[in-house]
Amino acid sequence: MKAVRIHEYGGPEVLKLEDIPVPTPKPTEVLIRVKATALNHLDLWIRQGMPKVKTLPHILGSDISGEVVEVGDLCWRVKPGQRVLLSPGLSCRQCEQCVSGLDNQCRQYTLFGSGVLGGDREFMTAPEYAVIPIPDSLSFEEAAAAPLVFLTAWHMLLGRAGLQAGEDVLVLAASSGVGMAAIQIAKLFHCRVIATAGGEAKLAKAKALGADHVIDHYTQDISAEVKKLTEKRGVDVVFEHVGAATWQKSTESLGPAGRLVTCGITTGYDVKLDLRPLFTKQQALLGSFMGTLGELHKVLKFVFNGTLKPVVDRVYPMSEIAEAHRRVDNKEQFGKVVLLPEQ
Repeated sequence: MKAVRIHEYGGPEVLKLEDIPVPTPKPTEVLIRVKATALNHLDLWIRQGMPKVKTLPHILGSDISGEVVEVGDLCWRVKPGQRVLLSPGLSCRQCEQCVSGLDNQCRQYTLFGSGVLGGDREFMTAPEYAVIPIPDSLSFEEAAAAPLVFLTAWHMLLGRAGLQAGEDVLVLAASSGVGMAAIQIAKLFHCRVIATAGGEAKLAKAKALGADHVIDHYTQDISAEVKKLTEKRGVDVVFEHVGAATWQKSTESLGPAGRLVTCGITTGYDVKLDLRPLFTKQQALLGSFMGTLGELHKVLKFVFNGTLKPVVDRVYPMSEIAEAHRRVDNKEQFGKVVLLPEQ
């Protein structure tokens, strides 16, 4: 089968399309014919060596959809021929955190394409618990674009920030996968959404997704605009994943008892914090990483019935994966860049 592997760290040129053997499923595993994978910033970071994986060569790809080809002898829930997507996250399923439904806190928690080989190939195996059937109404491209970003955004807003119906939410970088998911989830709870993006085209797309107000983070002062829109109060929740470039403006945008939740550092991790408003306004800073398998099943119900819609930016054949990486590297996308295996 064909697979894209990295043998060294570096730019998009290190991605190599190669022939490797088709894997054999273990008794508790399912063999999947991969139909689509979606890019995440994690793919770019691992390709660059941040963080380094245990062994090279390595196969990237955390967001995966496909068709069941074969099931192990101990599998009972999924059948050959089913259209499926995979949970990006994997855990031991046995520790206290896992059996408590907190699998994203498992000490062995990892992702396809990170701690284990990912989906940038024609066939792959996955534990049956990670295999989720999808409806015929959802294309493989849309299915691959959904799991990681909708799970992350759901966990950030509901699991960590405790989002309440009708609150004001500031979503940073709406053109990203998690940004487009956050806008839709916040609107699902009838919140007022203020979204940032760079340039008129991306701002218009953010509005089309449901954002009530938009701010160009390249030409406008984010916190000043937020204060104008909220009568100087600030927002209830800031959805932050950009890091150093927006951190100060994000914290300045918080209102009394506001919660800032963050899952990423795409522009750097070294930030400063003024503690005075944190305690005088009783604000909260919250970290978030992925989400639980239960939360994934919950948010996918809304994806499967069409309430939440994955946004596919552009589709590339796997042979053009380097160009797909460059598009995300250059922040040219709105939504998810998707790859199709050579089949």
